[in-house]
Amino acid sequence: MEEKYLDLLAEKYDTEEKVATEIINLEAILNLPKGTEHFVSDLHGEFQAFSHILRNGSGKVKEKIIDLYGGKLLKEEIDSFGALVYYPEEKLKAFKQSFKTTDALNDWYEVIIERLIHLIQYASSKYTRSKLRKALPSHFIYIVEELLYKVDLLENKKPYYKKIVQQIISLNQIDKMIIGLCYTVQRLVVDHLHVVGDIYDRGPKPDQIMETLINHHSVDIQWGNHDVLWLGAFSGSKVCLANILRICARYNNLDIIEDVYGINLRPLQNLADKYYGDHPNFRPKRQASETLTDDEFLEITKMHQAIAIIQFKLELPIIKRQKNFNMAHRAMLSFVDYDKETITINSKTFPLFQPCFQTVNKENPEVLLDEEKAVIDKLLFAVQHSEKLKRHMDFLMKKGSFYLRYNGNLLIHGCVPLDEEGNLQSMVIDNKTYRGRELLDLFETTLRRCYKRKNVTCDFDTDLVWYMWMGEHSSLFGKREMTTFERYFIKDKTTHKERKNPYYYMREDEEVCRRILTAFDLDPDQGHIINGHTPVKEIEGENPIKANGKMIVIDGGFSKAYQKTTGLAGYTLVYNSYGIQLVAHQYFHSKQEVIKNGTDVLSMKRLVDKELSRKQVRETNVGAQLIKEITLLKKLLETRYLR
Repeated sequence: MEEKYLDLLAEKYDTEEKVATEIINLEAILNLPKGTEHFVSDLHGEFQAFSHILRNGSGKVKEKIIDLYGGKLLKEEIDSFGALVYYPEEKLKAFKQSFKTTDALNDWYEVIIERLIHLIQYASSKYTRSKLRKALPSHFIYIVEELLYKVDLLENKKPYYKKIVQQIISLNQIDKMIIGLCYTVQRLVVDHLHVVGDIYDRGPKPDQIMETLINHHSVDIQWGNHDVLWLGAFSGSKVCLANILRICARYNNLDIIEDVYGINLRPLQNLADKYYGDHPNFRPKRQASETLTDDEFLEITKMHQAIAIIQFKLELPIIKRQKNFNMAHRAMLSFVDYDKETITINSKTFPLFQPCFQTVNKENPEVLLDEEKAVIDKLLFAVQHSEKLKRHMDFLMKKGSFYLRYNGNLLIHGCVPLDEEGNLQSMVIDNKTYRGRELLDLFETTLRRCYKRKNVTCDFDTDLVWYMWMGEHSSLFGKREMTTFERYFIKDKTTHKERKNPYYYMREDEEVCRRILTAFDLDPDQGHIINGHTPVKEIEGENPIKANGKMIVIDGGFSKAYQKTTGLAGYTLVYNSYGIQLVAHQYFHSKQEVIKNGTDVLSMKRLVDKELSRKQVRETNVGAQLIKEITLLKKLLETRYLR
C-alpha cells in the first residue's frame, strides 16, 4: 500500500525540486500557531442565533477589531465596524443612506477598505499565503493581494494603491468587494467549527442551519439524540419517524416537514380528524411571535395525538423482540387497564388523564389500524424520497460521528455511560459485552449500515437505532427512561422524572473524567471532555466548567424552550493557540438590533485552560497528518530521486 501511495505522490511531485519544496512548506506549517476552533451545541433549529454567533466568532471578530483600533476609534465606531463585518449587506445599505454626498461616501469607502485590509492582515497572521488566498473573495483575489502585500516604504507605489481603490469605486464594484472582505474576516477568525450535536427539533429552521454547515469551509458534527432520530427515520425506522412528527407537532413545527422538506401530511391529518378531538396535553407549544387560528391550533392538537399513539404502538414490538434492550418497563400501552382508565407502573396504579386510545386494541395494543399503517408507510416513503432532506441527511452522515477525538479533547454530545461505581457501563448484544468506546463504535457502525441500506424497515439495526434515541445505555440519551407517555396521560409528576445515568453527577469528579479520557486513548493531563445535551442551569448557579476544568458542558439554552430554566441563551467554546475560553450568550433578539446598535449579546468569558506555551500546528490532529505526509515525502525523495 505504501508503494502504491508513493507512486501516486511521484505523479504529483515528479521532480526532486517539487518534493523538496513541499517538504519545506509542510515543515514550516508545523511551526505556525494552531488555528482557532469554535464549539457550538444544541442548536435545535435556532438559525438566527446560530448564524450570529458564527458571524462574530463568539466575540473573536470584535476582539481583533479592538486589538487593532482600541484607543483609535470610539466604542460606537468599533461596534458599527463589527456590525459591518457580521452583516455586510444590510449594514452597507444603512451606511450609504447616511451620506448626503457622493464624495463623502467615496471617502468613507476608502477608509473602510483600508480598515478591512488591515483586519484581514491581522486575522491571517498565523496562516500561509496559500490558505489566505482560498479565503479571499474569488472575483477580487488579485486586487486584494496587491493591497494586502503592498510595499510603499519609498512612497513609489502609493498612487498605484490609491488608484486601485478609486477604480473599484468608479466601476461600482466596491460594495461587492467590501461584502467579500467581511466574509473573509469571518472565515479567517475561526479555522474550524465543531457542532456538538442536536441541530434538529424544537426550533423552526434546522434546514437553514444545515445549509450553512454545508457551505462552511471546515466543520465536523458529533451527532445528538435528535440528529440520530432524523437519520434513523431517513434510514427506514418508522418509530423514529413517528417521534420526529410528534416533536414537530408538540413545538408547532410541522412546517419543517411539509413546507421545507415537501412531505405531505394530509394522510395524517385525515386520520386525526376521524379519530381525535381537543386534548389540553397535546396542544402545541406557542412562541410569543407565533399566530395560529383556532382551527389550526385544533388541527395540530389532533395530529399530535394521532402520531403519538402510532409511536407508542410501534415501540411495543421492538421492546418484546429485543430482550437485550431491557426496556420491558417502557411497554406503556401494555400496562393500561382500558376499562378502568388506569395504568399500573412499578406495582402502583395511577388514573389516566383524558386517555385518547380510540384506535388501540385493548387485547393487542401494538396492532396498528390499517389506516394507521397506511399513513406511516406513506410518510416514510415521502421522507425517503425528499431530495432536500436526502441532501441534508447525507451531509449529516458524512460529517458526523458519535464522538470525536480532536486535538487532545473528547467531543461527545451526551455521555459515556457509567455504572454506580463510576466504571464504564456494559451492554450485552448477541452474547458479547460492549462498553465505553467499543459500545459507541458499535452504535456508529450500526447507524451507518442502516443508513446505507434504507430499504429495511424492521430488523435489529433499525431497532438499535431507535434504542440510541431512548435506551438506557445510549450515550446520546443517558437516562433510565423517557417518560413521554407519563407526561401526556398521568398528572402525578413523580412519574415524569427521568433518572439520569451516573455519568451526569460523576462528571463533577476530576478522577472520573481522567479515566474516561484514558479509556479513549487521550492524555488526561492535557485533554478535556466537551459535552452538550443537558442544559446548564446557570440561573440556579450551575457551573458549566466541571471537574477542575476537565469537563465543559456547552448546552446553555440555544433553544428558546429551555431559556427560562437556563437563564441564558447558550454557551460556546473557543480554543485557540493560547488556550480555551468559554463564552456565554444572552438572548438574541434580531440581526436588525445588531445592525442598528452593534450589540454582540455576549455576557461573559471565562478562561477554562491557558496554554503554558503557545500551541503549534504540529501538536494538533492536522499536524499529525502533516507529519505522516512529510515522512512519506522524505521516503519518496530518498528512494526515487536521491538513489
